Amino acid sequence: MSFQTGTRPLGFSEHEKGVILVVAATLAWSASGVYSRLLTTDAWTAIAWRSLFGGLFLLIPSFFLEGGMSKRQWRSVVHPSGLAMIACQTVSQACFIGALYTTSVANVAVIYATAPFIAALLGWLLLAERAARRTMAAGGVCLLGVIIIVASSIGGGAGLGDLLALGMTASFAMIIVIPRISPGVPSLPPTIVSAFLTLTIFAPFGSVGSLDLHNWIVLAAFGATNFSIALVLFLAGARRMPPAKAALIGTLEIVLTPMWVWLFFAERPPAATFAGGTLILAAVVWHTLVEARHGAH
Repeated sequence: MSFQTGTRPLGFSEHEKGVILVVAATLAWSASGVYSRLLTTDAWTAIAWRSLFGGLFLLIPSFFLEGGMSKRQWRSVVHPSGLAMIACQTVSQACFIGALYTTSVANVAVIYATAPFIAALLGWLLLAERAARRTMAAGGVCLLGVIIIVASSIGGGAGLGDLLALGMTASFAMIIVIPRISPGVPSLPPTIVSAFLTLTIFAPFGSVGSLDLHNWIVLAAFGATNFSIALVLFLAGARRMPPAKAALIGTLEIVLTPMWVWLFFAERPPAATFAGGTLILAAVVWHTLVEARHGAH
C-alpha cells in the first residue's frame, strides 16, 4: 500500500535520495576544519591516528558495498596503478592534515576546489585527453585565485600550509586520473591500505602520550565521518544522480568548511582568501553548470 499526497506517493525518488546522500557527504567533509581546531595534539599524531580510524571505518562497508570485495579486488593493491593510488592517497592525507595545522581552513578549502582542473591538466599530459575550452578557462581563473591566496601568505607564516594544500590537491587530482589510466583497478582497497600505511609512516614521529580521551574521541570522529562515512555516502548518492549535479552540490564544501570554523572558532579568513576564493568558487560553479547543460543535450 502506498499513501499519496495529491498525485505523488509519499517517499523519496532515487534522485532525491541521491541529493540527500550527497548533501550529507558534503556536510561530513565540511567538518574537517572543526575537527582540526578541536585537536590539541601535534600534526604528526593527528595524521597517523586519524588515518587509522579512517581505515578501520572503511573496512566495514568494504565488505558490503556491491556484495563485498573479492580476493581479486584486494590483489589490485599490488598492481602498478594500485600502488600509485596508495602513494597518492598517503601523500594527500598527510598534506591535508599538515595544511590544516599550518594555514587557515579557508585557504585549504578553496585551494582544494581546484582539484578537478589540475586533474584535467594531468589528463592532458598523461592521457592526451583534450580539455574543453570552458575547462581551460575555468582552470585559468582558479589558478589566478590560488596565486592571490598563496602570494598573500608568503612571509606571513602560512606559506608552508598553502604549499601543503597545493600538494594535497595535486595528489588528489592524480587519484582522479589514475582510474582513467587503469579502469579495471578498484579504488577502495588502495584507499584502505593507504590509511594503514599512513599510520605506519607517521606514528613514529607523533606522541601517543598527547592523546587524552578528548583527542581520541575527536580523531575517531574525524576518521569515521570525514574520511570514511562521507566517502560511502557520496558514492551511494552519486550513483543516483547526474555527475555534474553531484559535483555542484559538492562545491558547498568550499563555503561550508571555512564557515563552520568562522562560526565556532572566530577564525576569519584573510582578505586575500576572500578575493581568491570568490574567483575559485565562481569558476567552479560556472564550469559545473555549463557541464550540466552540455550533458543534458
